[in-house]
Amino acid sequence: MLACEAMAELGQIPKADAAEIRKRARFSIPEILEIEKRTNHDVIAFLENVAQSVGPAARWIHQGLTSSDILDTTLAVQMTDSAKILIDDVKKLRVVVADQARRFKTTPMIGRSHGIHAEPITFGLKLALMFDEFGRAEQRLTQTLERVRVGKLSGAVGTHAHLDPAIEKWVCETLGLKPATISTQIVQRDRHAEFVTTIALVASSIDRWATEFRHLQRTEVLEVEEFFGEGQKGSSAMPHKRNPITGERLSGLARVIRGNAVAALENVALWHERDISHSSAERIILPDSCMLLDYMLVKLSDLVEKLQVYPERMQQNLALTKGLYFSESILLALTRAGAERKSAYEAVQRAAMKTWKGEGTFAENVKCEPEIVSRLSASEVDRLCSLDVHFAHLDETFRALGLE
Repeated sequence: MLACEAMAELGQIPKADAAEIRKRARFSIPEILEIEKRTNHDVIAFLENVAQSVGPAARWIHQGLTSSDILDTTLAVQMTDSAKILIDDVKKLRVVVADQARRFKTTPMIGRSHGIHAEPITFGLKLALMFDEFGRAEQRLTQTLERVRVGKLSGAVGTHAHLDPAIEKWVCETLGLKPATISTQIVQRDRHAEFVTTIALVASSIDRWATEFRHLQRTEVLEVEEFFGEGQKGSSAMPHKRNPITGERLSGLARVIRGNAVAALENVALWHERDISHSSAERIILPDSCMLLDYMLVKLSDLVEKLQVYPERMQQNLALTKGLYFSESILLALTRAGAERKSAYEAVQRAAMKTWKGEGTFAENVKCEPEIVSRLSASEVDRLCSLDVHFAHLDETFRALGLE
């Protein structure tokens, strides 16, 4: 219809016919499906059905166009609208995460590497990291939106042989799209592959944080827990169970979207100016990926907003290793005091290994190491074995992220 109106403006078809098409054009999905049984071609079935409602002026419909002019341009509108919805979802998620990050900014907990206690962080810092990661998700979706916001009305092999490029430009701009600088029968599928892989990357970030919260809910850790409503059940067999089912669901759905991304990448390599091998896959992977990510972002936002956080448990877990996480502070102080790094490392490690074996706290064992006490006073050891050392730059980090 837009193409007909553009052709009328350029004097290529009668304006009265374009007006007639706009006024009378109708379609019926059941009727289209019946026609398609005969034609085995969805666009031709659509055109035949519309022509029945328009009458003689229908001869101008699809003038100089090929099926992909309609399908790819429409798909660009759908992907653009979908990307905007997903960007809005990410923004809403970041608001929730930011609120929780500020709330728990100074709540200490143990940081872990390889799953093992490393050094102290705060739960607010962990959530600030999440806030930052989804900032990149928002940027990627915004950038990708611009690369999929491209339509084409260039004909069977992209040469505009039967349709003026001015018509392509007018139609695309009317739809909020950019006309492809060059195309074949289709818009090239690297754009669509980028769109789906970007969705998969955002889904993987969701998976990363769903996995994080699942680990923190393990009985042995139990520093956070998914909200468990009154009347909710965790197991058909074990009444005591409270399982991280939302996080597990998000992890599973992320795998589906990553699988869709593989199909999108496979769709890039088409024959010559176009084959149809991408079409069937796209009818599944594009709507499914968008709908799944929309659902996942909304569910993650709800999970974070209702997350049960247990600062007392975090404090208990911090105390498990009796201050072992202060080892680097002591090591660095020794080297600053003039100790050779190898001997300093070995002295701190000896104190740490005694603590691992249950022989007192780390600070107590440090004060028994001649190599250490010859360079550091007891009061200096106590100062270094303090959480304040680890949180000195907390405010600076939050300011840098815009989380003041």
